[in-house]
Amino acid sequence: MPIPGNFLSPTTETIDPNTSGWTSKLNCTILMGTGGRTGGLGCLSVRSVAAGEMQARTVSSYPIVAGTTYYAFADTAGVSTERIGIRWMAGATELSVTWSLTTMTASAGWHRVSVAGPAPAGATQAQVLLSSTEAGASVSHFWENIYLGLPIRTVGNLLPFNTESSEVDASGWTPVVNAGISRQVPVMNWAVTNYVAGGQTLAMTAVAAGNASILSVDRPTVTPGQEYLAYAYMQPPTVASTAWIELRFYDSNANQIQATRSTLAPPTPATGMYRQRVSAVAPANAATCSLAAGLDGASAGQVLRLETIVIGIAPALQAGTVVPYADGSFEQGIAGWTVASGVATLARTSPWGDSFFEGAYSLAITSSTATASTVRSAKFPVTEGVNWRAQILAHPDAGTWDNVGVRIRWYDAANADLGASTGVTYDVPGSSWYAMPSDAVAPAGATQAAIELVATASATASVLHVDLVTLWEVLPQTAVEAHSDDGYITLTLRELPVDFYLSLYRTAADGSRTLVRGTSGLIDMQPITSDLLIIEDHEAPFGIAVAYSIVIRNADGSVASTRSSAAVTLVLADINEAWLKDPGNPQRNLRVLVNKPPDWSEPIEQATHRVRNRRNAVILSGIRGGPEGDLSVWTRSDEERKALDLLLSPGNTLLWQVAPGMGENDTYVSVGQVSRARVSPLAQEQWRAWTLPLTEQDMPVTIGVNGSGGRTCQDVVTEFATCADLLDVYATSEDLLLDRRG
Repeated sequence: MPIPGNFLSPTTETIDPNTSGWTSKLNCTILMGTGGRTGGLGCLSVRSVAAGEMQARTVSSYPIVAGTTYYAFADTAGVSTERIGIRWMAGATELSVTWSLTTMTASAGWHRVSVAGPAPAGATQAQVLLSSTEAGASVSHFWENIYLGLPIRTVGNLLPFNTESSEVDASGWTPVVNAGISRQVPVMNWAVTNYVAGGQTLAMTAVAAGNASILSVDRPTVTPGQEYLAYAYMQPPTVASTAWIELRFYDSNANQIQATRSTLAPPTPATGMYRQRVSAVAPANAATCSLAAGLDGASAGQVLRLETIVIGIAPALQAGTVVPYADGSFEQGIAGWTVASGVATLARTSPWGDSFFEGAYSLAITSSTATASTVRSAKFPVTEGVNWRAQILAHPDAGTWDNVGVRIRWYDAANADLGASTGVTYDVPGSSWYAMPSDAVAPAGATQAAIELVATASATASVLHVDLVTLWEVLPQTAVEAHSDDGYITLTLRELPVDFYLSLYRTAADGSRTLVRGTSGLIDMQPITSDLLIIEDHEAPFGIAVAYSIVIRNADGSVASTRSSAAVTLVLADINEAWLKDPGNPQRNLRVLVNKPPDWSEPIEQATHRVRNRRNAVILSGIRGGPEGDLSVWTRSDEERKALDLLLSPGNTLLWQVAPGMGENDTYVSVGQVSRARVSPLAQEQWRAWTLPLTEQDMPVTIGVNGSGGRTCQDVVTEFATCADLLDVYATSEDLLLDRRG
């Protein structure tokens, strides 16, 4: 798939099927290489004519707006160091070039280079430049996965693009103690689809021996009581020192009131990038936050590199869970977990990535003897009288374990112990990760609950790893609700298995099945990335009971599990009304009053041949076309008139739906030249009579439902200083909602 938002064409981006998007600028020839990264057969080979710097550029120049920041990156490999640049143009004239730093070392393995900067005054177009300096003639340097466009940020990040990535400069950071700040470009091999990771990293250098730290300059606003998660990719020094990140909160007077630290436990020696996480709940008087990073016990000159630095609202490990991220993921320690009885000891696993199901760490329960130990979490808020489910994922790491029991212990508001649920006991053979749920109804008076694990070792020095601990109120796995006034059905799917694939069908009473539309088109083998999925089905028929069939598939397409919903019916109360819907933009859907339904005609192409001395002509026919006819509707107010105009303006394929019994089927249509007339000569008359020429179309398959995709008001506030800044980027408020930039 092309990189989202890329100004470059797919051919220029991936060099498949040819090199037509690229040309020589300096000392090189352009060839087709092999063994690219993006799934095609080719990559760009830039071959030196003579020793020295060589440059390749895009054939096309891409329109840009002066003063706006643009971003370029590429994956590259070769025997020399390289850099990437954005060439700013005014017509055919080069105004300047914004270059990235040069990579610190050469690498024949694929690695990333990137650059970002504001377009200078007078610039109207931009090109991508690829540069490397070769030791001789006929030396090839390889490039692929090339992007030019607006900055790509992590959705939901409270920090701005340059603080997250340091692609423009290092101004988003300031030294706190014993630290210098710069940018460096080490050789980093990011995943080909990791578009938020660039080549330029933030580098903190310890000025002298001792502790060193830096702090983000930005102080994004926070909400007291909200849990936040921060993370950064960190490359610590190879010589011993302790690397950490710290989430800090400040009051309205900019006084620091809380700091939560998370220490990296890297493999030895540490050579790669490791994503370290830290989470905390904003205290009652918190107004802003920031992120610090540093080294404890550093030697003079030691460097800590950082990339993809994010602060955002902490995601729920399970939809509805009341367990904070720190207590359920163990990314920064063992949080509120304690040993209630027995000989077990608790620790966070080490090193980074040694054992985990979520994140990079898990809880290690170590039993020195073949006995049972009870391990208990902190207390979490619950509601009495409802069913709660506690669940852990456990993995035997060393020794052997007879079993693990999972139960819930209840407490009242005064912290009095109300007893524990019966719980469920699980055998733990082998060494896989096992999901272990346990349900119980909270007793009268219960306001808090703790999760208890009774782990029984059957050998000395046994180690059990636990991760992804959750506690949530049990709600229906599949829920469906009809919204007749708004013309759609909401389907809620809970407890979906992440990393499987989903196919979703709308099933009618006669057994017919139709795929339901999602954000990427019809939902068929869609990757499951969250245990909760809420879908609005705006193409469900009216007056017909429909249910939904949910098919969970393995990566090879085979069925892993299935479930189905109850049946619901959309009602169109007034049979004189009809719906006109845009499948890709349901916010434009409109209910209109029908004046006259179409008198359908079905065109056909025919050739008539009259044979001499033969009575009947010979007629050669094509396939009869779909129905065509004029639909006449009224709009009854200026608001309806504007809404219908908005719906028709893009010229998209629409869905026309009527009440059952009207002699018409739900039909996908293309609307031709539209006329609208006043129903009276009175100037103040708001009614309009519209004539919509309809031609039946096939159901759109690849059109996805446009939406914010997680975009929030905070994303806008982070990126734009004033409302006036939005006017140069978004033509309409709908473009702002959907992040469609001009």
